[in-house]
Amino acid sequence: MRPVKKLIPHIFLMAYMLVILYPFLFVLFSSVKTDNQAIASNPFGLPDTFILDNYVNAWVNAKISTYFLNSLYIGILSACLSILFAAMLAFAVTRMRYNRISAIIFQLILIGMLIPNNSLLLPIYGIMKKLDILNTHMALILPYIANAIPFSVIILAAFMRSIPGEIEEAAVIDGLRSGGLFAKIILPLTVPAIVTVFIINFLGNWNEFLLANYFLSNDELRTLPVGMVGFRDAYNTNYAQMSAGIVFSVMPVLIIYAILQEKIIEGVTAGSVKG
Repeated sequence: MRPVKKLIPHIFLMAYMLVILYPFLFVLFSSVKTDNQAIASNPFGLPDTFILDNYVNAWVNAKISTYFLNSLYIGILSACLSILFAAMLAFAVTRMRYNRISAIIFQLILIGMLIPNNSLLLPIYGIMKKLDILNTHMALILPYIANAIPFSVIILAAFMRSIPGEIEEAAVIDGLRSGGLFAKIILPLTVPAIVTVFIINFLGNWNEFLLANYFLSNDELRTLPVGMVGFRDAYNTNYAQMSAGIVFSVMPVLIIYAILQEKIIEGVTAGSVKG
């Protein structure tokens, strides 16, 4: 009976995985088929011949390459800068000896988590307009960084609190000041949490549509979610090329998860254990 009980959760998880992967397999198989007729006649089956020209046409002719690189650059840069600022702030409120000020700052950060992002659209638009950076990538990078800092600080602060104080004391005895302590001791020990926060921030930036749609009017500057809307409208009669564009949009996420999955799990679980 015990082996059967252990097997039941795995069966449910496998069934859940199949339900999740089924639509993606449909898109993946459709992206290498010849036309709509081939997709309709055998929607979830492998094609007789693999048509890789769909990927070439989507990448070159439909400007997926431009949208893809814009999203990649904005997503990575914003995620890295938000982690840098959040790590410094988390270090200040958890490892430096300013208990009352640190508590107040941390409460303000928690309040920042309670404000819905959509309600800030008009104020952010007004700020970007005053800064004269609308229709530039900076109009997305600055809001992305600011929006990610509260969540990033909370996760990194929880992880930093689990680091034993004896490590800090030994580093201080060796002559490290706060800057060296942060860069050489705390930051390397926080890498698992940093990777987790990076993934979450990058995915948020990669999939963000609202700000990118309203703040960028130049087609050469658009990100992939906005570009995919125009791509869908232009290629709604060619599902094979549209499926190829969708595959391009999910590939970075799959690659990041495949490479960093161990760090993600370690970062999620390590902060909950006091060392």
